[in-house]
Order: sequence, then structure tokens, then C-alpha cells
Amino acid sequence: MSSLQSGQADVGAHDSDGPTDSAPQPKLPLIGIVTPCYNEEQNVEELARRVRDVMQAESGYRYQHTFIDNASTDSTVEVLRGMAAADPNLRVIVNARNFGHIRSPYHGILTARGRAVIFLACDLQDPPEMLTQFLRKWEEGFKVVVGVKTGSEEAKPMFLLRKFYYSVIARFAEVKLIKNFTGFGLYDRLFIQKIRRLNDPYPYFRGIISEIGYTWAEIEFYQPLRKRGVTKNNFYTLYDIAMLGMTSHSKVPLRLATMLGFLLGALNLCVGLVYFCAKLIWWDNFSLGIAPLIIGMFTFTSIQLIFLGIVGEYLGAVYTKVMNRPLVVEKERINDRGRRVRRRRERDSR
Repeated sequence: MSSLQSGQADVGAHDSDGPTDSAPQPKLPLIGIVTPCYNEEQNVEELARRVRDVMQAESGYRYQHTFIDNASTDSTVEVLRGMAAADPNLRVIVNARNFGHIRSPYHGILTARGRAVIFLACDLQDPPEMLTQFLRKWEEGFKVVVGVKTGSEEAKPMFLLRKFYYSVIARFAEVKLIKNFTGFGLYDRLFIQKIRRLNDPYPYFRGIISEIGYTWAEIEFYQPLRKRGVTKNNFYTLYDIAMLGMTSHSKVPLRLATMLGFLLGALNLCVGLVYFCAKLIWWDNFSLGIAPLIIGMFTFTSIQLIFLGIVGEYLGAVYTKVMNRPLVVEKERINDRGRRVRRRRERDSR
């Protein structure tokens, strides 16, 4: 067994994951697994079963699988409640409302306990069988292990559009970002402790990995197609995360607006001088016409609106961080043994 699998007690930032101080400490390290879900009643049982099969084969570890439900409107919570009653390794967090596709998963990661935390989606497009590969790389000493898509069974135009976006933002970003990466991976507890201190109310998690600076290992995989249920992503959610990634890690759009403003101003001056000279030379024969005026007006107006929108995106990002609202307000936790232990300790200390 590697040094990572020593008999040390597992440490979480908020909760204890073991018994009381008087009881013997667990010998096997705990691995936290986090899965966000929203209206995934058709997938949660199969995902939990496949994760359980993988982790039971890992005899050197204990695990706790946390589902964080984003106020599902179907029977997902009822299904999870029944699963948690039958499986002590399963924990459920139910949000008070839908807090979005960025805040809820991040909150789940922050509340997870264990020597390492593994994040995977509920749609079964992140293969649970890859957990074994993540653990092997972690045992080699990597603090972060990420799954990188080399291909996907999704519609070809969508995959190419995502790939193009990752290429663009990687070129503009001030740090090296991971291409074709959605958050699927393993994160050491040292990394989790770092991001807890950030106190970011609307984080771009994929970029935080690069910002912190730990060397990561990449494991390539081919993403399967969603078999059941419908994707919760739409144009707005995809646009939201795209703009978040750009505003969080690059000032290029703002500087491009300034440079293009100077360039267009110089071009406008040159065109004006040419027209002025032509009018002086051919006073009676040279007519400006209305077409250049209309084309120029609409061109410059469009450019102004585009860059006004870009400035608005940056101001919106600042406004969100300044408000500093909580990531998530929890409605309830199901099968949360660590919270029960903490409450018992607080009661005994009175």
C-alpha cells in the first residue's frame, strides 16, 4: 500500500468523517465522491451502483458518495432518499432552490470529506470506471487528476464548437487552462483546502485548477452519449460558463476594445481626410452619397454595442463577487453521519 494509504485519520474542513475521539480512528483513508444532479431520477441508481462496484474493488479505501440535488422537480430526491436508507456510504444534500449549474456543484465539492474528492456528473457521460485510474495517479503523487475528452458521441457540431471555445480561451487566458475538460477528476484534500479559502461566490472551477498551480495528470477518455433523461444545458447556461471563463482569466477582450477603438478612430480620420481632399479637388462633381454614411453609422454602432456588452460582462462578474451571496442554501441533508457526530460533540461540550 502506498504512503497515501497510510493509517492516518481523514480530515475535512468542516466535519469529522470518523467516530468520536474516544473511538479508534479508521485505518483506511476516505475518498469523497461528489455528484450534482437535477431531475436525474433515471440515472442516480445506476450511477451509484457503478461507483459502488468500483470502490468495493478498491480494498484500500473507504468512500462516501455525496449527491447534491439542485431542487429537482421530479422524484430524484425520493429515489435518493431510498438509496441512502439502504447504503450508509451514500449522503444526500438537497438545496432549498435551484442555485444553478456553477454554484451547486462547487458547494458539493467544498462540503465533501476525505483524503481526496472525486467529481463526476450524474448523466453517466463521465465513466465511473475511470475512478480506478484517478486513484492510481493520485497514489503517484499528483494532487489533481483530470479527465480530458478526446472525442464524444454528442452531435459533431456541438463537440467542435466546445473544442473551438476551449482553444480560444486557452489562447487568451493568463494561465494555462486545460482543454476539453469539464471538471471530471480527482482533487487532493490540500487542493480542496486551498479553494475553500478563496471564498468565490461564482467560481470558474475549471480555471481555478490552473490558478492554484498544482501539477495535474490528464487521463483521456471518449465521452459516451447520454442514454436516459435530457441534458439540462441550453444556450444560456453554455453562454454563461463561456463568459465566466473569459472574464475570470483574461483581460484581452477589454484591451481589444481599446485597441480597436484607436484603430477605428485612426481609420475614420484617414477616410475623412480623403473625402475632404476629394471634395476640394472635385467640388462640383464629387458627391458623398448617403450609402457610406448609413453603412458607417451601423458598423460603428454595432461595434460599440459589442464592446459595451463585453464591459457589462466584466462589471456583472465584479457585481456578483461584491454581493458575496452564499453558494447554496441547503434544505436538508440525508444520511450525513459527519454532521451528527459534530452535533453530538457540541452537545457534550455544553
